[in-house]
Amino acid sequence: MSPRSTKPHEIVERALELSRADGCVVIAEENSSANLRWAGNALTTNGVTRGRTVTVVATVDGGKGTASGVVSRSAVTADELEPLVRAAEAAARDAGPAEDAQPLVSGGAPDPAFTDAPAETSSDVFAAFAPALGESFRQARAGGRELYGFAYHEIASSYLGTSTGLRLRHDQPTGTLELNAKSPDRTRSAWAGLATRDFADVDPLAMDADLGRRLGWAERRIDLPAGRYETLLPPTAVADLLVCQYWASTARDAVEGRTVFSQPGGGTRLGERLSSLPLTLSSDPHAPGLECAPFVLTHSSGDDASVFDNGVPLQATDWIRDGVLERLVTTRHTAGLTGLPVAPGIDNLLMEAGGTRSLDEMVAATERGLLLTSLWYIREVDPATLLLTGLTRDGVYLVENGEVVGEVNNFRFNESPVDVLSRAVEAGRTERTLPREWSDYFTRAATPALRVPDFNMSSVSPGV
Repeated sequence: MSPRSTKPHEIVERALELSRADGCVVIAEENSSANLRWAGNALTTNGVTRGRTVTVVATVDGGKGTASGVVSRSAVTADELEPLVRAAEAAARDAGPAEDAQPLVSGGAPDPAFTDAPAETSSDVFAAFAPALGESFRQARAGGRELYGFAYHEIASSYLGTSTGLRLRHDQPTGTLELNAKSPDRTRSAWAGLATRDFADVDPLAMDADLGRRLGWAERRIDLPAGRYETLLPPTAVADLLVCQYWASTARDAVEGRTVFSQPGGGTRLGERLSSLPLTLSSDPHAPGLECAPFVLTHSSGDDASVFDNGVPLQATDWIRDGVLERLVTTRHTAGLTGLPVAPGIDNLLMEAGGTRSLDEMVAATERGLLLTSLWYIREVDPATLLLTGLTRDGVYLVENGEVVGEVNNFRFNESPVDVLSRAVEAGRTERTLPREWSDYFTRAATPALRVPDFNMSSVSPGV
């Protein structure tokens, strides 16, 4: 029997019927994707995919507490459900009591769309984009540059059902575009990327024109040593740093003294001013253009999430408000341990700072400094300070007297995003952006560019 011959909501209902556990959560996810890839100003490959994953969370009550077992499998048919359910139950019986055990979420009317067919994407999503991409190839060829890149679109339809009566559904479109322009001799490279829900708002011609401008800047090469430089971080670089900060902002780790958000001597830094700028860092499942699941949807437990919280409603949450640390990511279990408000993680990130300048306008107001394109290969060095290291990539430019005067060498940097926020002296206007380093995991972000007077370029990198 084909996996697609049984509807996702039927998979959920049948798995719940088969369950013999004290509690059960079932998540059926239907994914469809389409992609285009190009190199040297020509399309090279394209394709579409379809898939299904079913996750069963079984909970078993015992004298010492409630245990949980989680099993996920792909391409599951109705005939394969019972072994999956039994495997989850066996995993729960073999496990000790779950530290994060909570009553399963209940209440609320079933989603009217729960029984509808899953949403799907196809190559049609590129109907307007592909011809414009072809025009950008011709434009690039005429300008003496080569375009490389990848466009990807996915729709994931998630069906969540529980033994307590929840029936929830969410369709998540996710699109990304990464475009790289190179000089024919490969000595100069420039990158641009964006996130989109449907490719209707994508203009590859404009992106190529901007990349052409950057390659022009790179015709003059200036070598600079390592050091601290006034640096303009574009929205994509700011988003990459903030995603790292967001992932590290778990309440339990902070309370237990393990993170940059821990207060020396005990407690957390909640209520502490992190920036003199009026920065507000938030997540909102209903943010226009960045919409994401309005309820908890997770397949595993950890300090930042709990399978017992599946179905908890999500609402707009300020993590930092007007520069002050306001919330840490807090599950129901962690809230009970710490006394902090429940604040589950949400799959988008927005920063507003009241700035109105574009990045170009910030460049025009710079006496001398560096303009970055993007960050790459970011890794954590010290969780206690959230010190990160990584590389600049695809264009670092020197700005003098409000103009870009040439391209400089790449650098390795060493910085903590928390420290960067504390030292930033200007924020531009907020723009939707693609965090380049984390584009496989986190795509829904809107941030401003930041001016940092002393960004630490710790060593020179030979990369392009």
